[in-house]
Amino acid sequence: MPKRGKKYLQAMQKIDTSRRHGFSEAVEMALGTSYVNFDETVDVAVKLGVDPRHADQMVRGTVVLPNGLGKKVKVLVFAKGEKEKEARDAGADFVGAEELVEKIKGGWFGFDKAVATPDMMGTVGKIGRLLGPRGLMPNAKSGTVTFDLPKAVQELKAGKIDFRVEKAGIVHVPMGKVSFGAEKIKQNLAAFLETILRLKPTSSKGTYLKGIAISTTMGPGIKIDATQVKDFLK
Repeated sequence: MPKRGKKYLQAMQKIDTSRRHGFSEAVEMALGTSYVNFDETVDVAVKLGVDPRHADQMVRGTVVLPNGLGKKVKVLVFAKGEKEKEARDAGADFVGAEELVEKIKGGWFGFDKAVATPDMMGTVGKIGRLLGPRGLMPNAKSGTVTFDLPKAVQELKAGKIDFRVEKAGIVHVPMGKVSFGAEKIKQNLAAFLETILRLKPTSSKGTYLKGIAISTTMGPGIKIDATQVKDFLK
């Protein structure tokens, strides 16, 4: 195992790793363990009772976090003609067609999210092997392949995140920054969990929320009592 630093070990002393905490308590504890001199991201990991190897148990979705992510999201839009102007008016940082494809082929990835109109997907598909592994490929299921560019761009700028369950049945998502404070983090967490619960596959049997943990970028993970989720969402 890698050797942990002194400050990490001191942060670990603030938590009881043997028990699961209530949602509010866990958020407060996570923020209290931050020991670095930069504004850390608060991350949440949720273990689901699904088997992603089966298509009918794949959990994938999007959610607009009410308080955003605490960072400026650079949005690129693949569009032509009138749609290009729509995207620029909506606040897209980069808009274009073939010229952007060529730029990305050359190794440029100066954006955080990508959107495309449906008629551009044939062109965008040429760089799918470059965008896909980075999570940048526009996708209709996540609302990033659409003719409604103003909505797509504005949601991404406001803090929309897309997520999908990994092979191990875990979903990892950012919840904002330590500087948000506990209330804003809890509001974002509630919005995310409401979406996760709504996406429960009908084929999923037994316990759906099997475990939840919250941590800052450099801090230790704090276990949350998932059985309290209904009370938390009231």
